[in-house]
Amino acid sequence: MLKQIVVGDDPDSKGVRLGAEVMGRGGIVVYPTDTLYGLGVDPTRSVAVERLCRLKQRQDGAGLPLIAAHLKQVEACLGSVPYLGRRLSEKFWPGPLTLVFTPTQTLVPGVCSVDGSVAVRVPRCAVACRLAELGGQPITATSANHAGIPPAATARGVASQLTLQVDLVLAGVRRLSGAASTIVDVRGDAPVLIRKGAIAWDHVLQSLR
Repeated sequence: MLKQIVVGDDPDSKGVRLGAEVMGRGGIVVYPTDTLYGLGVDPTRSVAVERLCRLKQRQDGAGLPLIAAHLKQVEACLGSVPYLGRRLSEKFWPGPLTLVFTPTQTLVPGVCSVDGSVAVRVPRCAVACRLAELGGQPITATSANHAGIPPAATARGVASQLTLQVDLVLAGVRRLSGAASTIVDVRGDAPVLIRKGAIAWDHVLQSLR
């Protein structure tokens, strides 16, 4: 039977520590963020990344989004964030803005997109940030659903989809908004919108003026 633990908003709960341990052993953990439930694995473990890609039916080169505890962890594990990305991170992190840039650190195959870029954000969710902090590096944050099926807003809904394919579910105490993060490419001199999301594109542009 799939193990499910209610962690609520408590980043120091035993469930959160267990989640970090499960990922450290190569497991897949469902956890709440400030937008959707995510599927977390240790992105330095190739077997775990491969297992997650099969679960999500990710095509080669699609990449896996990451979340981090803070900007310092992003740069320690992935490399320096471009100037444009730093400006946006100062404005919108923690929050639902994902930055796309080219890492200078070598990552496990499957984490980066086919063009070599990585997508990462710092969420406004203490539980998610604590998981990354305990793990010592950013963790994967792809939505907790099968391809073609809308993400569930509750842990129970997620568990009903993924019962036999994940190792642990960390449950929040409320329905999540379901609004995905806004994704912005910050590799050039101007931001490029990759996906509309919780933060309006006009708001992103205005923050840079």
